[in-house]
Amino acid sequence: MHTEVFERWIATVETRHLAERTFQEVSRSLRSLSSAYVERRTTLAEGAALSGAGKRAAFALFYGPLHFLLVRHIAASLPDAGRVTGPLTDLGCGTGASGAAWASVCARAPSVVGIDRHPWAVDESRHTYRMFGLKGRTHVGDASRVALAGRGAVLAAFTLNEMAAGARDGMQSRLLAHAERGGAVLIVEPLAGFVAPWWNRWRQAFESAGGRADEWRVRAELPPIVQKLDRAAGLNHREITGRSLWLAGD
Repeated sequence: MHTEVFERWIATVETRHLAERTFQEVSRSLRSLSSAYVERRTTLAEGAALSGAGKRAAFALFYGPLHFLLVRHIAASLPDAGRVTGPLTDLGCGTGASGAAWASVCARAPSVVGIDRHPWAVDESRHTYRMFGLKGRTHVGDASRVALAGRGAVLAAFTLNEMAAGARDGMQSRLLAHAERGGAVLIVEPLAGFVAPWWNRWRQAFESAGGRADEWRVRAELPPIVQKLDRAAGLNHREITGRSLWLAGD
């Protein structure tokens, strides 16, 4: 069941992104975007996902809600994720959907800090945080270099796989150290094994540090615009899937 604020957010995103382009244009862009995620993932690190207004609209209207629904389910299912206190740092925040999703299940909503290298994503995340009534700050920056604040929470949802290998390896030690200082870390990536060949090494490192790894298959009611785009692009999201790593310090 969707909350009223979630439905208002979707309606606002739909109004803004279909104001200057047709549904057919967005669905064509979604097919191209989906192909980049599956067949040309190396182009994602170069910003291919957000190259052009059509792809940005498709990302906001389709992947944003899917990411929200998946991350909300994961955060609600992990025993301690709803107890985190801010700030919640969202690395590679995209539309802000994943950070808002985690914050929405917390007993006391944390402030959210969104970092992304793309100015459009940073602007989009501002809209998202505002719609969910979150105290949020956003800025353009390199997610692999951002300072991790104190004992706060860190989210990397669909972000690490788009980093260069060296930057990603450096993030592992930083994230583990953050949890050691008492912070919480949640990593979410697609379920398909070929997408993240580095995953098993990270899973072993997180489990060795006392964390957990999970795979998720979520049957969720999709918003009408997402269902319509799913059909038009020849996709099939009867299930939303993903996998996660979770580690929280004492």
